[in-house]
Amino acid sequence: MIEPARQRRKSARPGELSAAALALFVEKGFAATRLEEIAARAGVSKGTLYLYFDSKEALFTAAIRDGIVPQLESAAARMSALQDDPEGMLREILSACWSQIGSSEFGGIPKVMIAEAKNFPEVARFYYEHVIVPGRLLVERAIKRGIETGVFREVDVELTASLFFAPAMHLSVWKHSLAFCEVCQQDPEGFLDNFLEIFLRGLRAPRQGTPE
Repeated sequence: MIEPARQRRKSARPGELSAAALALFVEKGFAATRLEEIAARAGVSKGTLYLYFDSKEALFTAAIRDGIVPQLESAAARMSALQDDPEGMLREILSACWSQIGSSEFGGIPKVMIAEAKNFPEVARFYYEHVIVPGRLLVERAIKRGIETGVFREVDVELTASLFFAPAMHLSVWKHSLAFCEVCQQDPEGFLDNFLEIFLRGLRAPRQGTPE
């Protein structure tokens, strides 16, 4: 049975509203964005918006839940095929982090969180628990696997995992802030490839007979 166009439109509306909200949060900041602006951006009335969401916080969490969380879950699933290749696991995570999240509209969220986390602690906590923690656990999993298989040397796994996302975070914040000052724009993929090569060199276990 073909779904009527009106019903399809109704079912798609929550996603359209959360996407409009996300765009405005990145452009204007969380505090400065008003619900009526979100409704206008999505092409609906404020009353229609309230049929689906009762606050900016609800719109933010919907955007994260529907946009970023599935990407992290997908990356975790792909890693299952790379258990014998811990370096490949880390490459997969960083590639997905940038191509699916950092280079998209979601890449502006770190800037919003840095600027407004203390003023909206519940929003910040949701982002931390559903994005930062799962992402870090994926990296820890890859590093631990590398140590177990002798590919990586012994390191502080938690500290090393925290370091792993710093360059991607820098790129995301830069893209939505000072990037407009650059005459020659950075090559994000080249930047991250360079970082990953340095990062992996530091992680690799020394070959037998080679000093650490």
